[in-house]
Amino acid sequence: MNRAQLGAALRALRQASGKEAKAVARGALMSPSKLSKIENAKLAPSATDVERILLAIGVSAEIRAEYTEAARTAGTETTEWRLLKRVGVHKGQQEVKALEAQMSVLRMFQPALVPGLLQIPEYIRAVLQRHNLSDETLARTISGRLDRQSIVYDSSKSLRFIITEPVLRWRIIPPLTMAAQLDRIVSVSRLSHIDIRIVPLNIQQHDVANHSFAIRDNRMVTVEAVHAEVLVTDPRDVEIYVQKFNGFEQVALSGNAMRNLVEGIRDEFLREQETG
Repeated sequence: MNRAQLGAALRALRQASGKEAKAVARGALMSPSKLSKIENAKLAPSATDVERILLAIGVSAEIRAEYTEAARTAGTETTEWRLLKRVGVHKGQQEVKALEAQMSVLRMFQPALVPGLLQIPEYIRAVLQRHNLSDETLARTISGRLDRQSIVYDSSKSLRFIITEPVLRWRIIPPLTMAAQLDRIVSVSRLSHIDIRIVPLNIQQHDVANHSFAIRDNRMVTVEAVHAEVLVTDPRDVEIYVQKFNGFEQVALSGNAMRNLVEGIRDEFLREQETG
């Protein structure tokens, strides 16, 4: 049961009970506005919120237990990659662009690949070719990702990236092209509203770089798993990712120190190309 289904179910239970929204909100110790947002799927309720609402409605303990458990999982939605491929991967790029147009702050942690907003066309192609897309779909998806990158130059947005050093060395494209990709990272890092940080290999770590994730305005997190994209909206779970991002941000290199590291790795690729 997702957030929309849960909200609709709570509204249906309240209406079936014959109780007005104001009375239920009062009994649930919340404002009528909050109850309305929960019922209309504009706010993800906590398990405690759901239990209080159901107590105010007067449903059985069995129903309360069922819906309270549903609330614990409603803050997470999963979309399998195979389903996204059926409807069109390029459409996924359009949906992400719409999300990014509405946000003010993006925080992205990436321990596997260069973040999509920073990728050059050759890198994008190498990443997408793993998915066995048709030539037409591949071309449309590359175009969609490049179109998304216009947000990089929107100074009204704050974009913060944390990348682990192995990403800069991962040979997904040839050395000369990797050098161009690293130049792109350095170039974008000089924009005033962009913050790019690199977690170096030569310092002691106190956390584990499990997987990539993106936080948008402290409202939602998207996590890229091997089989699916997971959308997290429960504020308690979002906060876990915020804290993880903040922890890596404190140990990552920024500014000139970051650029020196990236340029040093770039020069290694260039020397390899010259002697190869």
